[in-house]
Amino acid sequence: MVQYTGVLCHLTSLPSGNLDDAEQFIDILAKSGATVWQMLPITPPDEHNSPYSSPSAFAAWCELNQSDCQLDTSDEDEYWLDDWALYEAIKKQQGGAPWYEWPTELREREPATLSKVIINTDCQRQFNYRWNQLRQYATSKGISLIGDLPLYIAHDSADVWAHRELFQLDANGMPTVVAGVPPDYFSEEGQKWGTVLYDWDAHRAEGWQWWRQRMARLLRQFDIVRIDHFRGFDSAWAIPADDENARHGQWQEGPKDELLEQLLDIAKSPRCIIAEDLGIIPPAVIELRKRHQLEGMAVLQFGFEGSPENSNRPNNIQADQVVYTGTHDNDTTASWGISPPKEFSIMEGKSVCQTLINIALNCNSGMAIIPLQDIMELGTSARMNVPGTTFGNWKWQFQWQDLPSFNLSPPSSSS
Repeated sequence: MVQYTGVLCHLTSLPSGNLDDAEQFIDILAKSGATVWQMLPITPPDEHNSPYSSPSAFAAWCELNQSDCQLDTSDEDEYWLDDWALYEAIKKQQGGAPWYEWPTELREREPATLSKVIINTDCQRQFNYRWNQLRQYATSKGISLIGDLPLYIAHDSADVWAHRELFQLDANGMPTVVAGVPPDYFSEEGQKWGTVLYDWDAHRAEGWQWWRQRMARLLRQFDIVRIDHFRGFDSAWAIPADDENARHGQWQEGPKDELLEQLLDIAKSPRCIIAEDLGIIPPAVIELRKRHQLEGMAVLQFGFEGSPENSNRPNNIQADQVVYTGTHDNDTTASWGISPPKEFSIMEGKSVCQTLINIALNCNSGMAIIPLQDIMELGTSARMNVPGTTFGNWKWQFQWQDLPSFNLSPPSSSS
């Protein structure tokens, strides 16, 4: 039975589009009976506004913080902060050119040249200070924050520039293969993300420091971390960089248990990690998740078709799955066109959205997360992202006057 409920809503979807409205949203969540707020990655987005192809695995997107606040003075971010500040300063100096097109001395990080670059870390330190305030406020209201860890990052990123040895690149710093997924129900052509793939042997040789630092950073910001594309820990779809689509990729072996053990050593508890295991997932991936006692995901929009064994079907959802009505990659439930079978028929006097929310709150999962668009019963115009496309995504925002009152109290506490 569901014990924890929450809402999926990115910071950019708040009326202000930034942290200015965050405390008010937390107040609304607390009043609704919810205990969880899940958002998308808060790292800088790419040129298409996608937060899943960021120029940094560590840096915050400073535009999310519009307040002039104090500086966080910890040394906790020493691992990545100067590299990000250097990358940001040089990129601006070079007119926005990617690092692999910079002059040789900058591209190859010659110490004498880098020492002349003037950097400023105030933006990141201000964000850290403001974020710590937000997290403390959320805790005081009984709200846990769920953050998002995209498995991959952009080729043009501070991390790849600073740690070229950790990625699959040629001698010129260019990828021969890039990440994506084969054809599935999201895309008939598959998805070619263009993000770089890891050199797992190099990560192993450095004691997994980059990954350990990344998880530690996220857990300073969030209570729980959702690992996007968890399947990549088992195997990755490697697509030739010059291919137009993702059809001609091949599977590469991932680090499996070895990396997960490192992340759990940082997290201290499997309850701090959610594994996104959606799509066409082989049994080995589910076994990997279960072996480490991680919660997976179930999406009700996928639950009313296919085999009776469909793991997204309401009566098949397990206690170790977090249930969602939909995700940021799906159309909204109001526009999904769901026709539940007889045993899951639309509730009398209720809409499809209300019915699926009720199913989510009453299934066997321990946690239910509802996209705000489904609470508001909005159509396609409120969709956050269409996978495989680069235009028109990540733009949806709500307005306070359009937000209805809602109740997400778990059944056990609302009865």
